[in-house]
Amino acid sequence: MDLLLATRNPNKTREFRELLGQAFGVIDLSSFPEIATPEEAGRTSEENAILKAIAASKQLPSLVIADDSGLEVDALGGAPGVFSARYAGENAGDVSNVDKLLRELRKQNIATEKRSARFRCVIALAQNGKLLGVFEGFVEGKIVDPPRGSAGFGYDPIFEPKGFDQTFAEITPESKNKISHRGQAIAALRKALREIEN
Repeated sequence: MDLLLATRNPNKTREFRELLGQAFGVIDLSSFPEIATPEEAGRTSEENAILKAIAASKQLPSLVIADDSGLEVDALGGAPGVFSARYAGENAGDVSNVDKLLRELRKQNIATEKRSARFRCVIALAQNGKLLGVFEGFVEGKIVDPPRGSAGFGYDPIFEPKGFDQTFAEITPESKNKISHRGQAIAALRKALREIEN
């Protein structure tokens, strides 16, 4: 089954391909430069995922999936949340976003044991401008400082999942995929896609 992932983030596309497996052909919007991605104006990850999936599905006939993932840090009132990708500014990269988050925690003098956080992922599935389903996953953990590890992307070097003593950037991609927020949401999505197929 072929799917269009409404993103131009190659790291996200790679992770989706790994998690969905060979039964699914995943292409992303880098194959369609003429398609504009809508502004992520939603107040929640669910609203943003739906917005992106429906917009792309109106322009292409294939099944479209879009995800909105974010890191929620309890000591920062749930920030960066829906602003995770642009926490340090509209075109900020991963390093700038991580630096800003750690600066905020240091500024407030938040102790390590009080740095609880979670990664949340919401995936929307759409076709022909209609929403077919929404799937969610999350993983609890804490923020570590300084960053550790070189695998993964985004906030992975500062997120240590519960029950582990390594960050997402230190564990293998296979281990991460088994427990990650995106892994959980994709497992639910895969089940729904199999039902559509049958």
